[in-house]
Amino acid sequence: MKTVKVSVVTPDGPVYEADVEMVVTRAQSGELGILPGHIPMVAPLQIGVVRMKKATNTELVAVSGGFLEVRPDQVTILAQTAETAEQIDARRAEEAKQRAEQRLQAKQDDVDFRRAELSLKRAINRLNVTQNKY
Repeated sequence: MKTVKVSVVTPDGPVYEADVEMVVTRAQSGELGILPGHIPMVAPLQIGVVRMKKATNTELVAVSGGFLEVRPDQVTILAQTAETAEQIDARRAEEAKQRAEQRLQAKQDDVDFRRAELSLKRAINRLNVTQNKY
């Protein structure tokens, strides 16, 4: 079966590189499925999971936004942050989720609600990847 080379890169360096059969991710415009030979495109990404399918195996990477560049033989994801399921500390992600929920429930004037919402989305996304909920 044909494959496409996938690279997930952050400002700290590469997080994931492999040849896969299909990439599925969520762009600002909706969910994208990318197969080898896909037309070239660039799309901004939402906080979400990138699923890489290899034969009977699916590997997950949690990303917190960024950009996706697709070429017929390569997919590059430039993410602000990215972690594979093995790299995520589930306890730390759960604590971050609880802190964000507390900030959102506080309803104080000094709370930046947009920042708290994004923090909550990132924490939930990381937990979902560790629990393979995609």
